[in-house]
Amino acid sequence: MTDLVVRRLLIDLETPFAARWNGGDAFRSAFFSALSMSFPVGEQFFIDSVREGLKKLPAEQQAQMAAEVKGFIGQEATHRRIHELFNKHLSNMGFDNRFAARAMQRIQKQAHLDTRMHLAATAATEHFTAVFADWMLRHPEALAGAEPRLQTLWLWHSAEEAEHRCTAFDLYQALGGDHERRLKVFRFVTVIFLSDILRQTVRNLWHDGSLFHLQTWRSGARLLFAKDGLLRGNTALWRDYLREDFHPSQHDASLSQAWLHDNTAQFTVVGQPA
Repeated sequence: MTDLVVRRLLIDLETPFAARWNGGDAFRSAFFSALSMSFPVGEQFFIDSVREGLKKLPAEQQAQMAAEVKGFIGQEATHRRIHELFNKHLSNMGFDNRFAARAMQRIQKQAHLDTRMHLAATAATEHFTAVFADWMLRHPEALAGAEPRLQTLWLWHSAEEAEHRCTAFDLYQALGGDHERRLKVFRFVTVIFLSDILRQTVRNLWHDGSLFHLQTWRSGARLLFAKDGLLRGNTALWRDYLREDFHPSQHDASLSQAWLHDNTAQFTVVGQPA
């Protein structure tokens, strides 16, 4: 079991920021903005999935997992609210969030599926976000030149993603979710998640006017496909999920713990396990 603390981030998200908020870099700004555009809808889906999953557990297991699920929901609800504020500024600058619309249609279309399918999709996406989050904490240069408040936002989110990476996975296992279905959903989520991120990034670059600039794609290649880039550098961690004996706790979360320990001035604790 994991003790999950709910925190309120102490940063100003009322003040607007530039379209190329990430150090003036068009690709880095467009890519991370695309990620942010996905979060509110995705995090609500995660909340709904784990809440429903908890209800389906026997009473004894419900009692064992209730505090962790409450913390998970609190953290994800806070992420959703913060990124809604972030995305509002993007919308005010004319960026069109197609990612959220596609995700919502997909969720509605698949609402009838077994709760274990929803938990499998949540666990798969949480694996992605935990891997990406750890990479962000290892590579603060990905946010080089961004305003300190926005650096704090992304690193705080990264730290909490690593912190609650096990919850949906454990619920899926507790409900008898099998390895074959877990892998099938994971491969589906991989394709959908990466293709949606790319499509939204391209839309963002088009609106920014930098889609056809060579420097834009040089930056993208460095970010994603350098030897220790976000995608190329995490292939082994992605593959780990395919193992039958995999569990998210096998991945190191020390950078997350260190960031939360060293940055207590950036947040207040508003909820913690009983």
